Amino acid sequence: MAEMIKKATRESYGLTLCELGEKFPQIVVLDADLAEATKTGMFKKKYPERFVDCGIAESNMVGVAAGLSTCGKIPFATSFAMFSTGRAFEQVRNSVCYPHLNVKIVGTHAGISVGEDGATHQCLEDIALMRTLPGMTVICPSDHYETAAAVRAAVEHQGPVYLRLSRLAVESFNNADDYRFELGKGITLRDGKDITIVATGLMVCRALEAAKLLEQKGIDARIINIHTIKPIDRELIVKAAKETGKIVTVEEHNVIGGLGDAVAAVLSEELPTPLRKIGVNDQFGHSGPAVDLLDEFGLCAPHIAEVTEKFLK
Repeated sequence: MAEMIKKATRESYGLTLCELGEKFPQIVVLDADLAEATKTGMFKKKYPERFVDCGIAESNMVGVAAGLSTCGKIPFATSFAMFSTGRAFEQVRNSVCYPHLNVKIVGTHAGISVGEDGATHQCLEDIALMRTLPGMTVICPSDHYETAAAVRAAVEHQGPVYLRLSRLAVESFNNADDYRFELGKGITLRDGKDITIVATGLMVCRALEAAKLLEQKGIDARIINIHTIKPIDRELIVKAAKETGKIVTVEEHNVIGGLGDAVAAVLSEELPTPLRKIGVNDQFGHSGPAVDLLDEFGLCAPHIAEVTEKFLK
């Protein structure tokens, strides 16, 4: 077993960039005046000649990244998710995805757990936006080890990638000796026969906690970690639907257009199955302590367990 580590995935991102910078001299990092918060400042300190601060100009940053990619570089264009995907959506669409360039778009501080920064910074739409873009790979890692593996996979993948990261620190659980990350392949973290809970990002650890609460009530829940939302692991989702009969999805994102809709699309085509989505219910967030907000919006283990139990009955 690897060491238990509690880190925000944005910090794991910064550390992994520094580690990979030596092996991959093509890596360049761009930021929009948020290097301290996004943790790209680590890379800036180690490789100052390969770091570009584009200022508060995210659309321009994506355009610069697109140009660098045509010169053989592997650019990581980084900002808060609200800005790297929202403000710069047109440039991600037209300058990166349309010509299918090798640009990595990174959105840190995604979801409601941005906390006190409030609704304007709590991006709950980024997965939906990035899923719609042809050729875009969408990754939402759940802990330190998965983030490190996801950054490596993004470097090795030829084509556009969106990497969604969180502000809030999370305990690692992908530290088993048999842990293996593969783009487009989900991971069954806990087997179960009664119902399946499919989660992504920060919600995976809460789904695991919910499974323990359900076990106390005699409910055997399967937990699946979908770190790659596009392309999604259709085979694993259909297998779970066949074997457990019902599926619950959990995400720190609007229930419209995110993981839940991606899973629903698979099931509607392959094996129509009862499904319940847990997420932010078509509303904006607001300012408050991150953990309190997660509880308020039902993105906590007790609420996941409660919804799952009611859905099963």
